[in-house]
Amino acid sequence: MTTLVAQLMPLLEWWEAFWSTYNTVIFSIGVNAMLALSIYVTLSCGLLSLANAAFMGIGAYAASLLTMHTGVPFGVALAAGALLPALVALVIGIPTLRLSGVYLAMATLGFGEVVRVIILNLEFAGGPMGINGIPQKTEFWHIVLLLGATLFVLARMRRSKVGRAFEAIKADEVAARLMGIDVAGYKLAAFVTGAVIAGLAGGLNAHYTFTIGPGNYAFENAVDILTMAVFGGTGNLIGPTAGATILTLLPEVLRNLKDFRLAINGLILVLVILYLPNGIWDPRRIRAFWQRRAAARGVSSPAKADSDAAV
Repeated sequence: MTTLVAQLMPLLEWWEAFWSTYNTVIFSIGVNAMLALSIYVTLSCGLLSLANAAFMGIGAYAASLLTMHTGVPFGVALAAGALLPALVALVIGIPTLRLSGVYLAMATLGFGEVVRVIILNLEFAGGPMGINGIPQKTEFWHIVLLLGATLFVLARMRRSKVGRAFEAIKADEVAARLMGIDVAGYKLAAFVTGAVIAGLAGGLNAHYTFTIGPGNYAFENAVDILTMAVFGGTGNLIGPTAGATILTLLPEVLRNLKDFRLAINGLILVLVILYLPNGIWDPRRIRAFWQRRAAARGVSSPAKADSDAAV
């Protein structure tokens, strides 16, 4: 037993050093995956919304203020951080979701700026300085559990009547309405669901970064969330998760390049958009690739058999 412990000590020391260095990156992967999935929900219904960063901010502030000033359990604070963005999404979604395309994107972008300006002027929320000293309550299993639950619920939703309605609305909104689908209701459901997921991600993020501010939920963050989903691909749940993972790890992988890191990061994004317009995880492209491989093996095998027979 003593020998086994002695053999495991170097591994445990390595893991402790690795975790102390990269735990923030690992946490960020889980949170960013949830954010990418939050915008995947709206995109799957044909909605180009840029409000998810604002919903993340609302959830982060709500959960943090509750934790710091009321002492409620962490689970209750996270639930409030998901509920408040859902209520806000319900209120603004009813008039806003009548728009579509770039007009909806502009409207939700304006909503995000309104939220940022309101937070800037709230003294009890720290104003421009934000909130500091948020207790570190987020643990690894919290992120794994909530990310897993999000994937499970969205997978079930995708295979249900709701998921089929989302696909019909995305394909042709007019045809879906003529088929008897409640287009407005399903759009609102997708919008609120995305807000809930983004709010949860915000609450988790706030409780491991110690500090949050209005600048964390600005236009750039909304674009980052959209980029993660589009980079990975919005055809299924794997795409946004993979896109969030890669784009979170990419700055760390390119850290040694220093001044050229951002340029190479942008170049990779441009190349993916140009040559992989459906994202890096495109089920049709992957399926076609394996079919070509199978066909090539099928063609080569008879040719080889004929060659062997001739010999």
